[in-house]
Amino acid sequence: MKYVRISDALRALLFEPGSGAGLEQVLDRYYSPDFTFRADGKTLDRGEFAAMAARARSQVAGGAVTVLDELRDGSSYAERHVYHVTLKNGATQDREVTIFGSYAADGRFRQLSETGFDIDPASAGPVTTGA
Repeated sequence: MKYVRISDALRALLFEPGSGAGLEQVLDRYYSPDFTFRADGKTLDRGEFAAMAARARSQVAGGAVTVLDELRDGSSYAERHVYHVTLKNGATQDREVTIFGSYAADGRFRQLSETGFDIDPASAGPVTTGA
């Protein structure tokens, strides 16, 4: 079975949406129907996550993600990455994010919880699109 990776999901969802896949196609490829996402003390179901992703997708001009650590053990998943985002208004954001989650039986994400913080891009080193 092939398991999905968050770096690939981020690229398809936000950083490279011009690849031809619509939002629902990307969600179906990476997230199970019963998917939940937890961040900032709030848990979103898949519909709420889709609405959040659509808002973010409409604001992001481009970005890059670099995976720092990634681990899968059975259905458990953990990953740490840094990303750089350029918004359509010209603003930029650099963050380090840690994610813990689980896979559905088909290898898509069933649940993800994330926490992160802003970083200084000058001290973060280069961010590339490779994983």
